[in-house]
Amino acid sequence: MATYEAGQYDVIVIGAGHAGVEAAYAAAKRGAKTLVLTLNLDMIAFMPCNPSIGGPAKGIVVREVDALGGLMGKVIDKTYIQMRMLNTAKGPAVRALRAQADKPLYIMEMKKILEKEPNLTLRQGMVEELVVEDGEVKGVITETKALYRAKTVIITTGTFMRGRVITGDISYESGPNNQRASVKLSENLEKLGFDLVRFKTGTPPRVNHRTIDYSKTEIQPGDENPQHFSYETVEELTDQIPCWLTHTNQNTHQIINDNLELSPMYSGMIKGTGPRYCPSIEDKIVRFNDKPRHQIFLEPEGRNTDEVYVQGLSTSLPEYIQKEMLQTIPGLENAEIMRAGYAIEYDAVVPTQLWPTLEVKNISGLFTAGQINGTSGYEEAAGQGLMAGINAAAKALNKESLILDRSQAYIGVLIDDLVTKGTREPYRLLTSRAEHRLLLRHDNADLRLTEIGYEIGLISEERYQGFLQKKEQIAAEKQRLSEIRLKPTEELQQLMDEHGASRLKDGILAYDLLKRPEIGYKVIDKVCPSDIDIPFEVKEQVEIQIKYEGYIKKALQQVDKLKKMENKSIPEDIDYSAINGLATEARQRLEKIRPLTVAQASRVSGVNPADVSILLVYLEHGKVARVAND
Repeated sequence: MATYEAGQYDVIVIGAGHAGVEAAYAAAKRGAKTLVLTLNLDMIAFMPCNPSIGGPAKGIVVREVDALGGLMGKVIDKTYIQMRMLNTAKGPAVRALRAQADKPLYIMEMKKILEKEPNLTLRQGMVEELVVEDGEVKGVITETKALYRAKTVIITTGTFMRGRVITGDISYESGPNNQRASVKLSENLEKLGFDLVRFKTGTPPRVNHRTIDYSKTEIQPGDENPQHFSYETVEELTDQIPCWLTHTNQNTHQIINDNLELSPMYSGMIKGTGPRYCPSIEDKIVRFNDKPRHQIFLEPEGRNTDEVYVQGLSTSLPEYIQKEMLQTIPGLENAEIMRAGYAIEYDAVVPTQLWPTLEVKNISGLFTAGQINGTSGYEEAAGQGLMAGINAAAKALNKESLILDRSQAYIGVLIDDLVTKGTREPYRLLTSRAEHRLLLRHDNADLRLTEIGYEIGLISEERYQGFLQKKEQIAAEKQRLSEIRLKPTEELQQLMDEHGASRLKDGILAYDLLKRPEIGYKVIDKVCPSDIDIPFEVKEQVEIQIKYEGYIKKALQQVDKLKKMENKSIPEDIDYSAINGLATEARQRLEKIRPLTVAQASRVSGVNPADVSILLVYLEHGKVARVAND
């Protein structure tokens, strides 16, 4: 059957999961005529796994997506059923929001936004083939033989490429939630020379809310005064729904140990590599056999459904074993399974085949984003999708591309890790991966990235003016506090006592008083209240900037040192074989990754400081040998 011409676009996005929706929206907002092709229009931004967004590092990514003009933060703020700030007892570098989502409502809200975007077309269809001519992508062909032409294409297929669902000894070709798998596109990528790997992820059973005995569990309520992911959100939700905490026990563990041979993970049915930081319950029991119990969170999937997600019990054991396991857990003795847990294997692209823009190195105009790049998590997918959409539109419209560095955003850390180091397992973003995490905080994502979002056309004029006003308020309040000298009155000394701070021996600037770890804005508002109403987010920013001033200065100095290396660019076509003294492993790794800067080269696995020094001397020498183009 011959193909037929179905349309011409600037950008085509394959898939409409969390990467796809951000990619499509960003491209369209930048002015690119954009087409989204997805298997099922009712599954846009579907959450196949846990019904939540955010958490350590991940929550900061959502804020970064919002600061750049993306969608995830806005949509979860409209559709959450519970919001909590995590790690409040710790420093600001590790604090992060986590929201429980209303899964069906999240899909509806996201779809509504995309449908209203003028430059964006949504279409249901299965893409089977990329059209590539002379090393450049020209479009896509669907299973109905529709040929859509485009200047750029973004693949965001998640876990659908050659997806295989496995439960016990049963396996079948499928994407998540019994959706169709994408088989021919995977085969097409192999023909085009892509290096693919096989990864695995899994889900726990979902149980009926009405069959849970909550009296045997511990309530986990949302925050009394919830914060939000989006800087545009003004409405506050008042009717939050709690989650509940319970635990496995020795009886649960015994059932799992007695049936390990029935687990596809241990029987050899599963070939793909699973996520280290989100293991199945079978894996937990084997790896941590000294632990008497493991946490289980019962998370409602929405306001208008009885499905409850059993977080912490991810499994691919047979369904009847899953039922036996549940019956041993307090509160779940009579729980009815609505959906059994399962594992899913899928194809992913080795991400070292990508430039930091997420464009494929050997095919011009082709980008990939999300779980296809070897990541796990909705948030990591959204961050990649946003950047791929920004850069695909830039290429199609002859605009400048955008690369965030590691000191600017967790998104920069994520992408740099992927394209420089690659990953041997589903990659999860952690605060420990960011060397500049004191600078990459939940509270300052807008200060870091709103200017960029405005410059590339994703942030509205109204929002940008509000952002400038906030910056002015922060500067004015810091100036005010630096000009007020407080005397050690009896009232102030009593406040010191009440907050566990040492008494004052002399007068002190309000600015310096706020530096004390025990003193917060409650004290400042009592001893030197402002004449104007200062918003919470301004007070929060002023307090953090003053309290951690010394640490922040040191972190910025480190960034400045690294910038000198980051700004030292390496020609794309440099001939590493011409550099005398490079170790063989370093030469091989550099030839494969082809880093764009010396700093990126220094992070490549197998490249040591001596190799970096040799490379720097070679670049400084000025006569750089180039690889001959055929």
